[in-house]
Amino acid sequence: MVKIYENSSNRLLGQISEAQLQVLIDQLEEESGNDQDYFLNRDTLDLLAKGGAEPQTLAILETALGTSGQGEIRWVKE
Repeated sequence: MVKIYENSSNRLLGQISEAQLQVLIDQLEEESGNDQDYFLNRDTLDLLAKGGAEPQTLAILETALGTSGQGEIRWVKE
């Protein structure tokens, strides 16, 4: 399983599968090969939805947006 954390608070948002993580990796920009964090906003979630992200993944990521409509997450394989 892969755990998703909100970067600013270190709060665990949820868990996703390896396949769900691969959708994120395929759809989102990484700064390096070791990059495990992503900036998110509403447009990012729309992109992910169109790119095949599952509703469960989108719901987890949406909790990172908060009232500002943006946030940063990181993933950790366990």
